[in-house]
Amino acid sequence: MPLMSWQLWLARDLVVENVLPWQSATINLTPGRVAQSMFSLLVDIGTPTKIPKQRGKSPGWEKGKVRTKAPCYPTVKKRVSRRKKSSRLVI
Repeated sequence: MPLMSWQLWLARDLVVENVLPWQSATINLTPGRVAQSMFSLLVDIGTPTKIPKQRGKSPGWEKGKVRTKAPCYPTVKKRVSRRKKSSRLVI
């Protein structure tokens, strides 16, 4: 909360007041008015991310290519290995 308050206080001189129709203009911006006007500052700063890729259909299967079924392999079943019986020495 204190960091947010400091950000709003420091951004007070950088933002342009965005007055809603029922609000009156003020000389000193309150933290609420600064938060309301932060969008214009964030638009000016920009973002370090890349532009997202456009959506669209994938090229799909090449035309003229012969379609074949995927090969089927036999199922491998592993059995549970048992411990070998050790021979006991009688003394």
